[in-house]
Order: sequence, then structure tokens, then C-alpha cells
Amino acid sequence: MQTGWRIGSLFGIPLLIDYSWFVILALATSEYASNYRLWGPALSWSAGLAIALLLFGSVLLHELGHSLAAMSQGIKVNSITLFLFGGIASIESESKTPGQAFQVAIAGPLVSLGIFFILGLGSQVLPPTNLLKIVAERVAEINLILGLFNLIPGLPLDGGQVLKAAIWKITGSRFVGVQWAAKIGQVLGWLAIAFGLILCLLAGEYSGLWIALIGWFAIRNATAYSQFTSLQEALLKTKAGDAMSREFRLVDADSTFREFADRYLLEVNPFPFYVASSNGRDLGLVSIDDIRFTERSQWEIQTLHNILQPLEKIATVSEKASLAEVINSMESRQLPRIIVLSPIGSVAGTIDRGDVVKALAKYLKPRISDADIKRSKEENSYPQGLQLGAIAKTAQDN
Repeated sequence: MQTGWRIGSLFGIPLLIDYSWFVILALATSEYASNYRLWGPALSWSAGLAIALLLFGSVLLHELGHSLAAMSQGIKVNSITLFLFGGIASIESESKTPGQAFQVAIAGPLVSLGIFFILGLGSQVLPPTNLLKIVAERVAEINLILGLFNLIPGLPLDGGQVLKAAIWKITGSRFVGVQWAAKIGQVLGWLAIAFGLILCLLAGEYSGLWIALIGWFAIRNATAYSQFTSLQEALLKTKAGDAMSREFRLVDADSTFREFADRYLLEVNPFPFYVASSNGRDLGLVSIDDIRFTERSQWEIQTLHNILQPLEKIATVSEKASLAEVINSMESRQLPRIIVLSPIGSVAGTIDRGDVVKALAKYLKPRISDADIKRSKEENSYPQGLQLGAIAKTAQDN
């Protein structure tokens, strides 16, 4: 979901500004302006604002580098957002190969380093005392720091993405690559917090609080990467046969409506549907409503053959289908549940959203309670905030 203020687009990519960006813009302007007080209030504040805006322009170009690399691989980029900690490109899916993942990851730092060299060389032709030269040199330094900082090998930084691609290439598993890069990102985040607090408490440098805040941001995002990837892996490895329940009853397709009604309509807890079979072969599904809406005079005449929905005409999945495939099939067709077929084509079970949540409960963090699992089953819905439809789509796309 896009959040923030839209300011335009580049190459068809919406550009957004989060409201936290204005806070850091003001702080950056004040900090840079204080370095040029000798130039007088008007020029110093103008230079400070110019550097702050060029800083975020550099961040924007950095993220645009990632985005264009992804788009060259046919991957959709939903938006680029500038916020408190810099910028982020919302890329819809992962690259298909570790080589392509490396290309997307390295594109941002290469753009930043390219800006550093261009501005560094360009500033050499300007007079030494020219304010424009000073601003160009400062922005060049910022891009050098931006490029090198992002190459630190831990998620969520670009260096973590590069590390992920390298481990993916070595092990053949994207999931292993993410988990290792996320762990290193968490370690680096804790080190940043420790260093920042030491700097603040022992040296009296309040900039240490900013370092600690960046460390906390790194830990939070590295953990989110890890959890998201673990859930993707679980959706691909867990099969329909592991999650299905047998919430149906097998009935004789040759039964009349009257025979069916006498046997099943008075059940205290009727099944959501019934599977009609004949000669040992499952033919289709029978809905109680179809019988109830038929005139009683026909109940002695018509058999279940007349109202069953043939299995070949309804949405089904095999027992070996992944949960990602199951979820995508249900969501794309807006189905309350889906039928699971055995290898011989008979009905093996059914899966609804409650069954999905129950099967995934051990992978969800924070852990989902038995009460929430029960509620998901009763309401046939996913827990609030758990976007399994979107996660399943990205898992299967990758």
C-alpha cells in the first residue's frame, strides 16, 4: 500500500514523500547551514537547504537505480518513497536468479558512486572560494558515504542484498541467502545501538542517539526480512495434503433427493458440501441448497446426478500443491474453500482459510494463539494484519 504524499513520477514510478521526511529535511538544513555561517544568514541557509534537497535527490537517484534495474528484468516497481531514514523502492517481486538479484542490489550504490565522481570532477573547474564549488564537494562526499555505507553486508542495506545473492548462488537457495544476510544485519544493528549509546553516554556526543536509532531500524527491518522469507518458504514447502481437512461426506450419486434428505438434511452439524460418487469414482459436489430449492414433487424422481457439479468444472488443487498455490487459487477466484484431489482424481479433502492459518501457525511470529486459529476457522478469514494473499503471490512468483 502506498503511503505518503505523491509528488510526481519518474519512468512511470510514483514518487512519494513520507511525512517524516519533512522532519529530517529541517534538521539537515539546519545542520548544513551551521557550517556556512561566515557566508551570512541568507547564503548559509540557502546552502543548507540546497545541500539537504540534493541529499534527498541523491537518495532518489540511488533508489531509481535499483528500480530501473528491476524494471529491466520485467519486475514492477510500485513506488519510491523518501522518509526519515532515506528512501525505499517498493519492488513487487524478487529477481529470478542470484545474478539478477545482484544487479538490482548493486545498481543503487553504483549510482551514488557515479554521482560522487561526476560532482567531484566537476567541482575542480570552479574557483576555490565559490559557494557552488563547496556545495558540489559536499554533495559528492554525501554520495560517497551513501554508496559505501549501503555496501555494508547486512540487510536491509544493499550490501546485505549483495550478500544474499552471493549465498544464494553458492547454496542454490534464496531463503538461505536471506536468512544469513538478515542475521548479519541484526548483529550489525545491535553493534550500532551499542556504539551509539556509548558515544552518547560516555563521550557526550548526542549524534550517538541517531546512530542507535539507525541500528534499531536495521534490526527491525532485518527481522522483518527474515520473518517474511520464512513464511514464504513455509508456503512453498507446506503441501495441500498437510493442511487439508475432511469436512465433507461421501454420498451415492444414484440416491434420490428424498433418500438424501432423509439421511442427511436432519444432521445437527451438516457438512458444507457432499461428494457424490458412483461405481467407486467421485463425480462431483452436491449442495444442500440445490435440493431445498427443488420442488418436493421431484424429490422422489430426481437423483443427485441431476444437480451435482462435476469435479472437472470446479476449482481444485492436488495434494502435492503448495500452500502458496492453494491461497492464490482461492484469492484469485474469491473462493471460501478449495477442493483437494488425490493422485487418482478423487476428493481427498478441503482447505479453507482457517486450515491455512492452522498449518502455518508454527511459522508465524508472533505466534498465533489457539483462540485466533479457532476464530480464523469459524470466520474463514486470515488474522488481521496477516497479508497471506500478498505473501503467497510473491512466493509463487519467485
